[in-house]
Amino acid sequence: MTHEPQGTLAGNAAEAFTTYEFPLNERIRTLLRLEDLFAKFEFFFRQDHRLDHHTALLTLFEIIEVGSRADLKSDLLQELDRQRASLIQFRGHPNVDRQALEETLANIDQAATQLNNCNGRLGYHLRDNEFLMIIRSRCTIPGGVCEFDLPGYHRWQSRPADARRADIDAWFDPMKPLAKSIRLVLKILRHSGEVSTVVAEQGNFTQQMSGKTYQLLQIDLPRHLEVVPEFSANKYMLWIRFNAPNANGVSKNNPYTDPVEFKIRLCNL
Repeated sequence: MTHEPQGTLAGNAAEAFTTYEFPLNERIRTLLRLEDLFAKFEFFFRQDHRLDHHTALLTLFEIIEVGSRADLKSDLLQELDRQRASLIQFRGHPNVDRQALEETLANIDQAATQLNNCNGRLGYHLRDNEFLMIIRSRCTIPGGVCEFDLPGYHRWQSRPADARRADIDAWFDPMKPLAKSIRLVLKILRHSGEVSTVVAEQGNFTQQMSGKTYQLLQIDLPRHLEVVPEFSANKYMLWIRFNAPNANGVSKNNPYTDPVEFKIRLCNL
């Protein structure tokens, strides 16, 4: 997963960079995928064209597919409770921003309460919606949602944008607490890492993990560099290799051999 520029690299004044994120366990991988899908859904949901709202529905179906593979509610409630217990210990600490700490604790409490009130698995409430399930089944067929295939869907797409948006919002509404909890957990996770500036000699970087377990790796690369990171990790060693894209944009097996200065964060809750 990549993100838009968020800062600068040491020694390169005002130089924008791109952040690459690599999950280090399956749970964080699922959360990152859902975060990405929720962001895409939000974008297309806010548009007015019927094709944007069609894409919003397709994204909603993807969210259901990804989220149904795990008991996300239970995992997130446990994580929120663990984070709350951990953060409470910093109350009264002289080097902690008291206002920021209390705001974070309030957000955790609110997210946990809303999530606890949700019933069933992610998107389970939509499985009884015959209209949506017919659309979902036809989406697996190339061109399967043409107006002659689904005249009822064509009629719905012909409604005013605000009316379509109201329907989509109602279908999505039970998922909002889960989306909020995922954003909060990942936000806290991302802020848990310490930033280090390192150099990959001849495009390769290794770091001993000393048996420590992390959940997320972040890499900040200068945007002007034509390189793509590839990584592997276990509890003993982290290995990052940089590849140079060829004319077709493919970077596999095309190693970059110059030094690469970049920032690295290893995050763990």
